[in-house]
Amino acid sequence: MNPSQTTRRREIVIASELAEHSKFLMDNLRLKTFPIGVRFIRDIEEIPEKARRPSLFLKKKITICQGVTMARNYGWQVALTRSDIICVPALLAFGLTPAPDASTELSGLFCEVGFKNNKEVSLEEVKSMSLLEKDEFEGILLFPMAKAAAEPDVIVIYGNPAQISRLIQAATFNSTSRVSGSFGGKVECSEYLVSPLKTGQPRVIIPGLGDRIFSMTMDDEMVFALPVSFLDELIDGLKKSGSKIGARYPITHYQNFQPEFPKVYRELAEKLGI
Repeated sequence: MNPSQTTRRREIVIASELAEHSKFLMDNLRLKTFPIGVRFIRDIEEIPEKARRPSLFLKKKITICQGVTMARNYGWQVALTRSDIICVPALLAFGLTPAPDASTELSGLFCEVGFKNNKEVSLEEVKSMSLLEKDEFEGILLFPMAKAAAEPDVIVIYGNPAQISRLIQAATFNSTSRVSGSFGGKVECSEYLVSPLKTGQPRVIIPGLGDRIFSMTMDDEMVFALPVSFLDELIDGLKKSGSKIGARYPITHYQNFQPEFPKVYRELAEKLGI
């Protein structure tokens, strides 16, 4: 078997495993949208032929969170480079601008739009965010796990708080630590896309304002994101965590009790002899 055949066989195996894991997540958690894979692109030549680039396919630029919605709702493969993205904060966060110091530009922008009180406190927050270095990557590829277009670096799952709670229980089943999150309410695409890549750890994210405005993320939706290296452990934890008490989704509400009714109901029941 030559190297290209070996590579192709590995790609097929990975795609099959991802599809299996995706089905399990969808079935087990009753997810409304597809879990997606995220591949960080170092060279535009890596973009698969079938991937849709908004600047070419739609003839317009979009936000990164819109690309996520297209992948998780439509089931599209979406490739985003700097020429496909219109969101300036995201371009800065993903190192896709000529700015020599993206952190300074981003912190200044937060002040200009009224999200921060002054540049000093703004810069400190920006320094705590997960940002990519300038030109570290050429772009990102987003696709449903069930139809893997490449080997992903990160997996992103949207769900309601109860579904995310089950994922947290799964993630901590074999772990000594708890799942972390970093919340700022803005440019949260860097938290659910970049942070798992940089930290190597699963993260819980509350989508920001841009996600709600531009990508139609619902009020009750949260995000659980993880490096792909953690996926097998997550699936194992989801199968085993809370199994002895029947923990699952939808949550099973306790019903073994006798409810108390207001006095008027009790009086009528007594009158009727029931």
